[in-house]
Amino acid sequence: MAAACVLAQHGQRPVVLDEAERPGGQAYRLPGAGLRHGAWTPSGQKAQAARLHAMFAAVADRIDHRPATLAWHIHDGMAHVLRHGVRAGVERFDTVLLATGATERLYPVPGWTLPGVTTPGGAQTLLKDQGCLVGQRVVFCGSSPLLYLAALQYARHGAEVAAVLDTTPRARRLHALPALMAAPGLLMRGVAWMAALRRRGVPLRSGVELRRIEAGEGARRLVWVDAAGREQQLSIDAVALGFGLRSETQLAQLAGCAMRFDAASRQFLPQADLDGRASSGVFVAGDGAAIGGAEAAEISGRLAAWAILGELGAPAAAPEITRLRARLHRLRRFQAGLQTAFAVPDALLAALPDDTPICRCERIDAGTVRQTIRGYVGAIDVNRAKALTRCGMGRCQGRFCAPVLAALVAAERGVTLEQAGWLRAQAPVKPLPLAASLADG
Repeated sequence: MAAACVLAQHGQRPVVLDEAERPGGQAYRLPGAGLRHGAWTPSGQKAQAARLHAMFAAVADRIDHRPATLAWHIHDGMAHVLRHGVRAGVERFDTVLLATGATERLYPVPGWTLPGVTTPGGAQTLLKDQGCLVGQRVVFCGSSPLLYLAALQYARHGAEVAAVLDTTPRARRLHALPALMAAPGLLMRGVAWMAALRRRGVPLRSGVELRRIEAGEGARRLVWVDAAGREQQLSIDAVALGFGLRSETQLAQLAGCAMRFDAASRQFLPQADLDGRASSGVFVAGDGAAIGGAEAAEISGRLAAWAILGELGAPAAAPEITRLRARLHRLRRFQAGLQTAFAVPDALLAALPDDTPICRCERIDAGTVRQTIRGYVGAIDVNRAKALTRCGMGRCQGRFCAPVLAALVAAERGVTLEQAGWLRAQAPVKPLPLAASLADG
C-alpha cells in the first residue's frame, strides 16, 4: 500500500495484486462487512492504520487495485494470478515489488493437530475479520510477542484468557534489552500489553515447557511444566500455539532472487539491499523481505518505491530516503532484539516424540523423518528429505513443516540449519483449483 501511494503520487499507475478482499494487510486489516474496529485494534496502531488507509484512498483513482487476486507463480516478467478463486490469467511487468508478508512459525507439540488448536495469528484474524472467538477459555502459548497482543485483544473482547505461556526464559529478555531500546516506543507498547494482561488477572509465565495437548469431553487440556520443573495442567476450549513469524519467500525464489541465511530469523531470506533491490526488476519489501512489523513494512515499501522511481529516472528525495533508511535500520535492530527475547525452543524439537505429526498434509511424523535420515547413505538436505518422506509435498507446500524438517535434518546429521538448506519453491505457492491452472495455460 505504501509503495503504491508513493508511485501514484509521482506520476505512475501501479497495479496492486492484493490477495485480500480489502486493503490493509494483516496488521491494518479492515473488519468484515457490518463490523467496525473495536477492542481488537491496538491503540498504538489505530492512528497509523487510519492514516495509511486514508492515503491509499486519496490516490485510489491512480492505482489499479485488484483485490482477491492470488499471484501463485512468477517468472520471466510474468505473474500468474487467480482472481476471486475462479478466474486465472497472466500479468506482465517490467518491475515487480514483492510484499508477500509472513506465515506463523509453528513447531509441533503432541496434540497440536486436534480440533480447537490454532495459531495466535489465526485467532487474531478470526476476531478482526469476523468478530468471532476461537473459544471462550483460551490459552496462548509458544514464544512470540504476538501471544501477548492476541491475548489482550481476546480478553478485551470478552474471552477468558487462561494464561500466556512463553517457552523463552525471562532472562533472555533482559539480554535483548539493548537491541530493543533501538525502538523504545515499540518496546513500551509491548510492556503495556503485558501490564494490561496482568491487571486483568491473566497469568503470564516464562521459561515453560509445553508437553502435550489432550482431547477431553467438550474441552482441551494443556499439560506443561513451569520454570521450577513442576507439571501443570490447564482445561481450556482452545489453544493458540505459535513461535513468531517467518518470511514468505516462495515468490522471491521463483522470481530468481538469490537467497541468504539469516541466523537471527533461522531462515533463508531474499538477498536485497536496504531499499529492497533484490535482482534486476525485482524488489522485496515488508515481512516477506525480513520480519519487522507493520511500521517497518510501510517504510520498506516507501524505500522500494523511491528506488523504482530512481530507476525510471525520477529525481531522488535524498533527505526523505536518508530518514527512512535510518528508521528502518533501527526497526531491524529492534527486530533482532525480539528474535533474542522470543527464542525458538530447540529443546522442544529435540524431545519431540516420534509419533508426533510434523507434516499434517501428508501425515508424516517425526519418527519417520528421523529414521529416514538415519538410514540414508550420503549427504542429505531438506530437499532430499522431502523427496524421501513426502514431508512438505502437501497442500501447504512446506510453508509450515519446512522449519521443523530443517531442524530435524540438522539435528540428526549434526549440521547447522544453514547447511540443512531450504526447500526449493515450486508453483503453485498456494492451493488453487485445477481448472484454473488449465485455463491459465
